[in-house]
Amino acid sequence: MDALLLGLGAALLWGFHDFTVRIIGARINPLVLLAGVFLTGVVVLAPFTSGSDWASLRGTSLALALLAGVAYTGAGYGLYRAFAIGPVYLVAPICGAFPLISVGLELARGGSAGLATWAGAVVILGGIALVARSADHGDMAGSRNEAIGWAVLGCFGFAFTFALSQWASESGAHLPVTLTARITASLTALAAIAFFRPAITPTLRAWRPMLLMGVLDVGALTLVTLAGGMANSEYASVAASIFGVVTILLAWRFLGERLGPVQWLGCLLVFSGIVVLGLSGHGGHG
Repeated sequence: MDALLLGLGAALLWGFHDFTVRIIGARINPLVLLAGVFLTGVVVLAPFTSGSDWASLRGTSLALALLAGVAYTGAGYGLYRAFAIGPVYLVAPICGAFPLISVGLELARGGSAGLATWAGAVVILGGIALVARSADHGDMAGSRNEAIGWAVLGCFGFAFTFALSQWASESGAHLPVTLTARITASLTALAAIAFFRPAITPTLRAWRPMLLMGVLDVGALTLVTLAGGMANSEYASVAASIFGVVTILLAWRFLGERLGPVQWLGCLLVFSGIVVLGLSGHGGHG
């Protein structure tokens, strides 16, 4: 029960994080916002890694952690661009469907998938199809295809981020891997800013929500990490995987994003499938 509660807490934090992206994402530069959120996460997370086994992070593990950071930048950028367009009920199920890609990555490594895993995958795909076909253009700040494209980038980015992080953590350096990936993501975002030279000042005016997002993200990750040593720790990852439901409900309640019966059904199918994949060992957020 304790692990489940920690997972639900993580879902709430990640849900509020994505809801904040939806509110401010359309008027500020996503690269600058991303760099600010990543750097905040590094500052908050760094003290917790001081006593960790950094010696285990070398060779292949270090390379995988660095690649995870690059993938995390792409994932965050796709998520921010997608939420800036909206609506949440379209973007959240697609971004949150990354366990589906995780299954494919595990199969590529020689893993196996049971009947429950395949059933969950089919349910997720069916739910996404329903939501995508029924999306209301009136709730969008851009085209539906553009929102879907950025959300798909986020989905693949998160799947590769977490897969690479998990593979790097097989050496036992869990928190060092997480911090290394975030530092790499921060540096990648800063390099992109230096190359594309977006306007920085307007985004810096939103420093309060930027800091809040960084704290929410690291807080959610910490809750899931704390559940790792508890009985039935897998329940934390499964519960945290439904963070998209929180975002959808917040957007429906406070932003007036309308959901019809078909859209509710599609969202229900997607997150039900995610729970199935989580219970079969393919869940998790970050």
